[in-house]
Amino acid sequence: MKPKFELTKEQKDEMIGSIKGYFEKERDEEIGDLAAMLMLEFFMEELAPMFYNIGVADSHAYLHEKLEDIFEIQK
Repeated sequence: MKPKFELTKEQKDEMIGSIKGYFEKERDEEIGDLAAMLMLEFFMEELAPMFYNIGVADSHAYLHEKLEDIFEIQK
């Protein structure tokens, strides 16, 4: 499934570099651009929607709290 958003080439390159850096630093492994790109695609397809939904839920809770404050002031 294709993600519903697009990254610029610069964003992809930066993220691929971060993934490669993580593997080098934390696992003492060197992975290539293709492996890092496939991992990025996995993150975007499988994990990004979960993080997005968490952000939406957090935003909803925050706005709900602020609207409750406004309604209390109006009483």
